[in-house]
Order: sequence, then structure tokens, then C-alpha cells
Amino acid sequence: MYVAGAAGAAGAAGAAGATGATGATGVIPTFDAPAVLQVPADDPDALYKDRENLASAKKAADTWAARLAANPKDFESAYKLARARYWLGSNGLPEPERKGALEAGIAAARSAIALNPQRPEGHFWLAANMGTLAESFGMRQGIKYRGPIKDALLTALKLDPAFLDGSADRALGRWYYKVPGLFGGSNKQSEIHLRKSLTYNPNSIISHLFLAETLEDMGRKDEARKEAQAALDAPLDPDWTPEDRRFKETAKRLLRDLQR
Repeated sequence: MYVAGAAGAAGAAGAAGATGATGATGVIPTFDAPAVLQVPADDPDALYKDRENLASAKKAADTWAARLAANPKDFESAYKLARARYWLGSNGLPEPERKGALEAGIAAARSAIALNPQRPEGHFWLAANMGTLAESFGMRQGIKYRGPIKDALLTALKLDPAFLDGSADRALGRWYYKVPGLFGGSNKQSEIHLRKSLTYNPNSIISHLFLAETLEDMGRKDEARKEAQAALDAPLDPDWTPEDRRFKETAKRLLRDLQR
């Protein structure tokens, strides 16, 4: 995706959730199943933490939507609604419902930007929702959103380079990797942005994975293997565990391919 995994971009050091040997042994680990959480029905932040449960994710989004409808100046509810709809549109909902969720996420992100254009959250989640639309719903969507995605990420980067541990650099690295060279893509620029994102958090699972994929595409397979292994070795972030689990599984598959 153009902004693949934006929601898991924080990747800060947290409690490890992987089992099995890693690192020098080269053994590819397995990962624990998500825990079942008991969450208050009226707390959207707690519900969103339980977002692997579809009912919780939808309830969180509905709560933030209701708060924003009641108070159109509620910046926090606007960007959190954009974030929740990104999750629903990229991971949670059945396929036929995803496009609508992402389009609603774009609208919520634009509301956040209108309320406070000097904060990075609206710009970042705008790019995230557009990125999944661009990746998942055909060439027309890709052409439509390619430029606006980059513009939104550059704005977020300018406003706060450290936001979510370098998420704008991480997503720009992915943008440069995914976009064809004829339209501005560049593996060199992808590597630069991904390595920059790792300066904010050297344990970022998603940054190591994305860097591994970029390096593989550049023919640098030994370096790609090291980055894929680093993604497997890194601890799960307690705030982004659902995303981190998915990226670890991708890193596991990539490492297997690179070891052939």
C-alpha cells in the first residue's frame, strides 16, 4: 500500500509477545494469539485498544462519530474517528464495507485538519485512509490519491517529524517503494526515509519490515534478511499490538523467502 500499516507506525518498545528463539539462532518464531479484553462499553479508547474484536472497533468509531456530531469542534474525536475508520477499512470490516469506511475516514481526517491544521494527526490519518483506498480499489483510486497522499505526509513531516515515532518518514518510505519510478517512486528515497524513521525508534517492527522489502527490491538480500530478522526480534508495542502481529507474520514469510 502507499501508506501500508500507517496505523501501526508507532512501534515503540513494549512487552514482547513473541515465543520461540530468534536472533543469532535464526529460528523464525511463532506468535501468541490476541488476548480477550474486558473493556468498558462507554470508553472509546479502551474499545479501540480491543479493535481486533470487530464489535469493539465499530463501537469505538460510533462513539467518536457521535461525539463529533454533538460537538463539531472536537478535534480529538475527529482524528480518532479517522484512525478507527482506517482500521475498519483496512483490517476489521468484511470486504464490501471497507471502501465506505475508508471514505468516511478521509472525511473525518479532513474535519480534523479543518479544526487544527497545525497538528499532524489529521494529515497523517488522511494519508493512511487514502493510501489503503489507493492500494485496494483499483488504478483509478491509485492515480486519484497518489499526489494527495504524498502532500499529506510531507505536511505531517513538516509539522512534527517525531509524530508517532517517525511515522511520516516511514509512510513516505513506503510511498516511494510502492509508486512506480515514472510517477516519482524511488527505492533510494524509500531507504532514506525508512532509515530516518528508525532513528526515532530502532525497535519499530514495521520500519524494519518495510526496509527489508525495499532492500530486497534493490537486490541487497543479505541486508534485507537482517532487517526481516530485526522485525521478528523486536518486541510488540502494547499500543499497536494488532498491527505488529500482522507485520511480524509478513516478516516471517519474507525471511523464509529470503533464506531460499
